[in-house]
Amino acid sequence: MSTPENAWPRLAGLDVRATTDSLHLFSQVVGKVRLMTTPWINHSWHVPLYLSARGLTSGLITTGSQALEMEFDFLADRLVVRSSDGQEVPIALTAQSVASFYTATIGTLNRLGFDVPISPVPCELPECIAFPEDRAPRVYDGETARAYWRALLQVQRVFQIFRSRFIGKCSPIHLFWGSFDLAVTRFSGRPAPRHPGGAPHLSDTVTREAYSHEVSSAGFWPGNGTDKPPSFYSYAYPAPPGFSGATVEPQEAYFDETLREFLLPYDVVQASADPDGTLLSFLQSTYEAAATQAHWDRAALERPSGPIGRPPDTA
Repeated sequence: MSTPENAWPRLAGLDVRATTDSLHLFSQVVGKVRLMTTPWINHSWHVPLYLSARGLTSGLITTGSQALEMEFDFLADRLVVRSSDGQEVPIALTAQSVASFYTATIGTLNRLGFDVPISPVPCELPECIAFPEDRAPRVYDGETARAYWRALLQVQRVFQIFRSRFIGKCSPIHLFWGSFDLAVTRFSGRPAPRHPGGAPHLSDTVTREAYSHEVSSAGFWPGNGTDKPPSFYSYAYPAPPGFSGATVEPQEAYFDETLREFLLPYDVVQASADPDGTLLSFLQSTYEAAATQAHWDRAALERPSGPIGRPPDTA
């Protein structure tokens, strides 16, 4: 999948979308468990999943005196449910229906003593079938899942460098299961205009709370399976005048008028002589297009990349 000189796995030639579509829906089942057991944090930062050394994890979920963690283990093709009393139950990740995965996951939680009622309807998808009714066969290919996860590991590593350059309010690097994108968001500190809402199967209240303040947001998304391959994106809310026409790097990046955001195909980064530098140039130039034209106080919000293992020299 990769070479020692380039740790970024090659996704070209893989049917990425078929497997990520399945994982998108499977992750919504897991994410909704976290949603229903965690106090609300602004911008919905209490709901995402996080990268782990084996896949994706819910992080620690506490319910009364008990706690659990749910981890997609892509190295072993399984979802593992662990409880704080030492129990650990694997659920196979295979080509299966969403209904089958939902039944196995909720049944496992119940057997471990966790009764967590969740809404069985997916979020942020134009066409939604309730989990227990979605019996269509779904694709799951372990090699594709592992390649995509290893790409996410590289993306997060570079996102972390980019994140270290900002000392204003900034999100963690996390995977939103509603849209199945790994994202990091910077805030100017100023309130934003009321968001119009309108996301499919997502409360406008949630959307407006998420975009209550000005943002420059970047992320990585598996694409739409047709004309959009796995890609990096960057957008601003509200988008300042001139944002869409800004010159950004690298030259393969472009502004998508339908999505209203800049896109850069993953394959461009993976195939470049310097994948890290190519991605950082996209993140930095698109952020600058938003922050400069929206008149953010960049001098107060930015600093050089953070050093490793020691605090920065602020003297």
